[in-house]
Order: sequence, then structure tokens, then C-alpha cells
Amino acid sequence: MDEATPNTPPLTLASTVAIPGQSPTAEPDPAPAPQGEQVLAGIRAQIRLYVVLPSEEAFTAVTLWVAATHLQTAWQHAPRLAIVGPAKRCGKSRLLDVITETVHDPLITVNASPAAVFRSITATPPTLLVDEADTLFGSVKVAEKNEEMRGLLNAGHQRNRPTLRFSGPNHEVAKFPTFAMAALAGIGDLPDTIMDRSVVIRMRRRRPGEKVAEFRTVRDTPTLHALRDRLVAWLAPLHAEATDLTPPMPVEDRAADTWEPLVAVADLAGGQWPDLARAACQAMTKHEAEQDQDSSGLGIRLLVDIRRAFAAEGNPPVIRTSRLLDILNKDDETPWPEHTANGLTPRGLQILLKDYGISSANRRFHSDVQAKGFTRLQFTDSWARYCPEPEPEPTTGA
Repeated sequence: MDEATPNTPPLTLASTVAIPGQSPTAEPDPAPAPQGEQVLAGIRAQIRLYVVLPSEEAFTAVTLWVAATHLQTAWQHAPRLAIVGPAKRCGKSRLLDVITETVHDPLITVNASPAAVFRSITATPPTLLVDEADTLFGSVKVAEKNEEMRGLLNAGHQRNRPTLRFSGPNHEVAKFPTFAMAALAGIGDLPDTIMDRSVVIRMRRRRPGEKVAEFRTVRDTPTLHALRDRLVAWLAPLHAEATDLTPPMPVEDRAADTWEPLVAVADLAGGQWPDLARAACQAMTKHEAEQDQDSSGLGIRLLVDIRRAFAAEGNPPVIRTSRLLDILNKDDETPWPEHTANGLTPRGLQILLKDYGISSANRRFHSDVQAKGFTRLQFTDSWARYCPEPEPEPTTGA
């Protein structure tokens, strides 16, 4: 009679029993990341290979913008990607090269006429790519010649903003769609109306030691095209879901309109991307708001300094123009002493306040003296709209 076989369990893949001459079985590999996370990570890695961007948030933004071009017909707004830098050799054109090979149906528009561009936009729009945009908008004279292109780019940010043209032998009025996502690269800022509709990437020259790979079209585009095809395979089945998606946004108004497609793509991908997208949205829109206040900002700066001048005088109901200018021009912490050779003048003050609907008028002062001046009430609405004072922090009880 055979001896009883020991009652030992069979070895399984999860067994940790050591077998002589063999190593213990390794733990199973973790589940791979979902398709969306993988392909977005691949796009971001390829961008990082060829260009240096100013921040991690910029890498996130460009990656999501590229992906969003493949669902253009799902969006209400078509965000622009403004790739700007202060000088040549900041990597603007190189970034545009990489984007060109990964977006949906790229349409290069260097020196293209507005008529050619809007006739190229259909119900399934291409992605417009404009290099050397500073040659279109770099000076007042040039910008005036290209006002039609600027109008097209502004209108195309929102769905159902067609342009009207005479067409055909009978010169009948025809509607041409303008809705299409667009990337524009150039030296210096683009027109304010375009920047306001853009995810803005502010490029910089590489520091010594910052290395990137050379981009070679024949060698490198197959990898980018493979990633583009993976984007299409992932996103195409999600079109209906993307159309109905209204993602919670960390910003409001025009900024929310512009960033919503990027945040929606991030939500479709899941994983870390929703958090990355919203963090990028907040950081980059805040930076651009600060840029606006610094540059646009002569008018806003003037409003702030006038409010300070009224406060220095005890917030009187009316102040003489001459006294206001005296206060402004004696403050070396402001730009007004150097606004002209004679500082800020009555004429300069009038020009800067014109957009806010504020102007001086004859006012009655002490001893029944009349002089040009402003009332404090004239400024209260503009102060509230353009430079509201921060809310006081709540005090805690003892």
C-alpha cells in the first residue's frame, strides 16, 4: 500500500514558496493606465523632448489643447493657442512644428489671405496654424492691413459666428463659417482681442545647459503621427459624451470659455489629468490677468492712483484737476512723473480716462471759485469694475 501523499496545496502564480534553483514568483504587474492617460502622457513626453516650456502647467496646457483639436465639433468655443516670446530663438516655431504633426487636420496659414482661410473652414473645421504672426499684427500699420484676419480669428472663437461675403456670378450674399481652433506663434503679444481668447504660452530662450532634441521631419513625424492616431482612436468614440460635458471650472467668463475644452478632455482622461488641468488653468489665467494689469494697465493704474490721491486728500467730494495732477506727478513710485517731459498733463489725463467715460468739468470750490475738476462719484463705478479693493478679512471674536 502506497504511503499517504502529504496534503500540500498546489503551487499557484501567487505562491511565495521558494523552489530550489528558482527565484520566488514576482507580484503581478499593476494594471496599465487607462487609454486617455497613456496617450496624453505620450504627447506631453514628445513635446518635452523638443522644446523647453516656461512651466509644467504650460506642458499640461499644450498637451490638452492638442487633444482638444480632435473634438472641435463637440465644443462651444475654439480656444486659440498663443505661442509668444520676446525675441527670436525662443522655440516658438519648434513648438508649432510638433503641434502641427499631432493636431486634427492642420492648415498652415503663413501669409494666407483671410478669404483663403475662411473658405478652408468647413463644418468639420481644420486646425489653423499661423507662424510669424507678428508679421500680421506687429505694428499699427500692418495690423490695420490685416484687420480682416483679426476679425476672423476673433469670430472663430465661438460657434455660429459666420462671416458674410458676396459669392458667385450673381454676387449673392453667402455665409462662411469661421469656427476653428487656431495656434499662432510670433514675437511679442498678439492683439488684445486674440490674447483674451487664447491659452497663452510665453516662450523663453533656453539657458546654458538646457538641452532638447533636434527635430527632423522625416525621422520624427512617424512617432508623432502614431500618437495623433492614438488620440483619434481614444477620443472619436467619446464625441457625444464630450458634447454633453459641462466640466466644473475654476475660472469664469471668457477664461472659462477658452479653457473649458481643455478641462473637458482632462476629465475624459481621468487619473491625474483633471487636477493638472484645473491647476494649469488657474495659474496661467492668473498670470495673464497680472500681465494685463501691468501693460493694459496704464488706465487701470491711473484709476488706482487717483483713488489713492482722493484718499490722501481726505476723500473730498470734488478735487481740482490741477491738484490731482500735482499729487500724481510728485509720486516717484508711479509712472506719471515720466509720462511726458512735463509729467502727466491735463490732455494726457483726459485721454487715459476717456475709455472709462470720465472727464473733467467746471466745478465750484471754496469761496465760490470755479475750476476744472473731478467728483469722486465719477470714479466709483470704474473703481468697482476694474480695480476693486480687496475684501477686508473677517475678524474672529475673542
